[in-house]
Amino acid sequence: MRIIRGILSASRPVSWVNTAFPYGLAYLLSGGSVDWLFWVGVVFFLIPYNIAMYGINDVFDYESDIRNPRKGGVEGAVLPRSMHAPLLWASAVTTIPFLVVLYAAGTWISAAWLSLAMAAVVAYSAPPFRFKERPVLDSVTSSAHFVTPAIVGATITAGTTGGNFWFAAGAFFLWGMASHALGAVQDVRADREGGLSSIATAFGARLTTRLAAGAYLVAALLIFALPSPGWIVGLAGLGYVANTMRFWNITDETCEDVNRAWRVFLWLNYLVGAIVTITLIAVHPSLLG
Repeated sequence: MRIIRGILSASRPVSWVNTAFPYGLAYLLSGGSVDWLFWVGVVFFLIPYNIAMYGINDVFDYESDIRNPRKGGVEGAVLPRSMHAPLLWASAVTTIPFLVVLYAAGTWISAAWLSLAMAAVVAYSAPPFRFKERPVLDSVTSSAHFVTPAIVGATITAGTTGGNFWFAAGAFFLWGMASHALGAVQDVRADREGGLSSIATAFGARLTTRLAAGAYLVAALLIFALPSPGWIVGLAGLGYVANTMRFWNITDETCEDVNRAWRVFLWLNYLVGAIVTITLIAVHPSLLG
């Protein structure tokens, strides 16, 4: 039980919805129903996918995490070295059966996107790739972690994915890049002291925060351009802009203050997710089954 609790805490349960929700929503919007393939994908992107993504990250970031005061809670467990092997085994054992089913049941397009999703999960943290230490590419890869589940959901049944879906996916991708950049700001000093690189160590806390606010704004404006009631979701998206702009003049010396914005971000995701869900159900009552 201790090992299971450790593995689950490493998978960041507070963030599970960020990967499962995009798959499930895209699956339904592309013509799918609440069937077995819906549940296989939702469960996969809810738990095993996050065990792999965050578990691999925690193993290869151990030396820097033990020096980071914000680690050890909802923002990431710091597990002893004795847990590293179980974490990596859990990453493989929990994901492989689901991957076999999703590959077998899906289309070649969804298989390609699923492969990209898993490649990004590994390459972000594991050597020799370590994309998380390549400024800008780190934000791109992190965003792919959240956007690719939606694309897999939209393409796995060969359903209908119109231009509006890809437009929304582009906005979601900008949201993901902004979110990663904002998260990196709070670790500027810790990363530099640990000899690690990120978009925030390269551009500095202030510019990175302003770029994140700008990306959030563009993402929200793109949603405003979607057919009504897209404007409702766009308004909700402006909440991320407001949350980030509170730290418009942040400095490298005060970068840890952005943790306040990050904690708001974690719970803002649930509020915005609820708004998106209610809005889409109002437009597409069939999503309820």
